[in-house]
Amino acid sequence: MEHAGGMDLSDVASASNPDIDDAQALMRGAARLLWQMGYSAIPEFILPDGRRADLMAVGRKGEMTIVEIKSGIADFRADNKWENYQGYCERIYFAVSQRFPHDLIPEHAGLIVADGFGGAVVRESPVLTLAPARRKALTLRFARAAADRLMRVDEGPTPSL
Repeated sequence: MEHAGGMDLSDVASASNPDIDDAQALMRGAARLLWQMGYSAIPEFILPDGRRADLMAVGRKGEMTIVEIKSGIADFRADNKWENYQGYCERIYFAVSQRFPHDLIPEHAGLIVADGFGGAVVRESPVLTLAPARRKALTLRFARAAADRLMRVDEGPTPSL
């Protein structure tokens, strides 16, 4: 899984940091849940303001959803970037494990409980408003990010532009 700085999280010695394994499992489970709900998700999506959403998803009708992965209480308390996501999606969820205290998640965000195999929406996210021009720009950014990642995975020759 590529990190915003280009670092591959699998290169990190997860044995020395179990939160990385937990976060990867939560991300995988949340992404599987989103897919079952009709969304296509990209992990570590860079927003136009430079912030990185843990999961950005686009639904069948073009609706944009962001999922913030929280592997523990310290992670939740140390990171407030999610408060700035409102201008980039219609729904914001937190994905946490079953053992995470659910009452810590703010009421103005949805709640997903996940593990490495899937997840469930415990509380729906309120629906936010996304301007049509912003939606179009985000959809294009999403498509380009997905295509760029596919090209990096492809072992064939890099096309000359």
